[in-house]
Amino acid sequence: MGSDSIPLAQAIMLVLAPFAVSFLLWVLYHFHLESKCSKEHRKHSMALVRPISNSSGQSKSKLLSVGVGLAFCTVAAQAQSAPNGGNVAAVQTKVLEQKVEALEMQLDAIKAQLKTLQSEQITSPQSNISATPPATNMQPATQVAAQEKKAPLLPATSTLNAIVDGYYEYNFNHPVGRVNSLHAYDVLSNSFSLNQAAVIFELPADPANGRRFGTRLDLQFGQATATLQGNPSNENRPEIYRNIFQAYGRYVAPVGKGLTIDFGKWASSLGYEANYTKDQLNYTRSFFFYYLPFYHMGIRANYPINDKVSLNYWLTNGTQQTEPLNSFKDEMVGFNVTPTKTVNWTVNYYLGQEHPDVAPSTNCGSAPLQPGLCFTPISSSPNGKTHIFDTYASWQVTPRLLLSGEADYVIQRLWANAAPGESSTPSHVDGGAAYVNFQFTPRSSFATRGEYFSDRDGLFSGTTQALKEVTGTYTHHLGDGFETLIEYRRDWSNRDFFPRGTSGKLVDHQDTATVGFVWWYGGKQGAW
Repeated sequence: MGSDSIPLAQAIMLVLAPFAVSFLLWVLYHFHLESKCSKEHRKHSMALVRPISNSSGQSKSKLLSVGVGLAFCTVAAQAQSAPNGGNVAAVQTKVLEQKVEALEMQLDAIKAQLKTLQSEQITSPQSNISATPPATNMQPATQVAAQEKKAPLLPATSTLNAIVDGYYEYNFNHPVGRVNSLHAYDVLSNSFSLNQAAVIFELPADPANGRRFGTRLDLQFGQATATLQGNPSNENRPEIYRNIFQAYGRYVAPVGKGLTIDFGKWASSLGYEANYTKDQLNYTRSFFFYYLPFYHMGIRANYPINDKVSLNYWLTNGTQQTEPLNSFKDEMVGFNVTPTKTVNWTVNYYLGQEHPDVAPSTNCGSAPLQPGLCFTPISSSPNGKTHIFDTYASWQVTPRLLLSGEADYVIQRLWANAAPGESSTPSHVDGGAAYVNFQFTPRSSFATRGEYFSDRDGLFSGTTQALKEVTGTYTHHLGDGFETLIEYRRDWSNRDFFPRGTSGKLVDHQDTATVGFVWWYGGKQGAW
């Protein structure tokens, strides 16, 4: 090498010295930051004051870059302008000492700025942290609150429904006590009356979505309640169940197309007409609705053979007996056929034994019993059977015209077999009803009903007679869930049966005019 060249070791030191100083500054900076800030403070600082942190970080990086660049450029310039020969080492050592002192001063300035920024980032936002948690902490609580707010009151697919049914009726016979004879629900005349108010909860079974069970509860109040469940001849303790019109649980067994099994108390499907006025063609009910059973308590099953035919079987305590009057269990078998979308046909056969084998008593000793459960056995109680043959069908001739009909035949015996003092002579009820409904507009319709009821031996009315009635009803829907019905009805008989005036005179007819109002609300679709 020439006399004016720099030794290799010194050249390498001159090149690497700026990088070593920069690395030392970087280590000192991070060591200082970690010693001043805890992990918790750093976490909140990054989340709450990200804009300040970013700007301060850019400032710090710029200061460090300027310092390192100045050091590098200065050292490089001194290396080029330094004297040759043996004084190079001394000169470079002095230059490096000066630059280290300058860098230390810059580092002190950076530390002061970092301390100021840290005090602004950590001490100032503490009130915000305590008053308003970070977004990452609030999100789960917000989601939970939203889920709680949106949580449905009832299980999915379940419905809570209510109905209010009232009427005003005028009886042209002006009977004593304003009582309408042989009317099931519209029992009073010249009176503003509450037929029934009911609340219905239903959770239908949904096998397609994995829920094979369901339940239904109908709570009923009003005049209809007394008609349905107020007869002590059918119930030992009717007051216990008076407001429970229906209450049953359901299970759909995975058999074939699904075997539906219900346990509890349900409305009878014997007869064409049903309980809730909103689903009926007329406001008043027919004689056969009044005569046939209203409800049953027991177990029932329905099995669809295919899309057109289904089978039904019941095993019950009796007709309108929540608690049985005897040990016999009534049975019903039937089927429903839907050959087309416009035709529906139902056939039922019911076998029962409705004669009690006990009588209420008040002499049961000191044994603790519920009220009404003290009985005295009836020796040689009647054992005659009741047979009900019931069928009804409907045909939607056109979208506006509906034709329906019902036919019934009932046989009842007091004793199953004849014996001295024990008659097995049957008593009969037979007849039917025909219905025509024409839909004028989507909101208005007119329906007529004609009925014949042969009450031999007075099973229904207490008098052997042939009853007839014709009813015309105009229905207008004032809105979704509100309808009014205007109706005229004439009942007559081949006997003088219907009371007229306060003198108690009997005549062979009864004419009534009725205005009914029905309100309902709920998510249940179709007939209730």
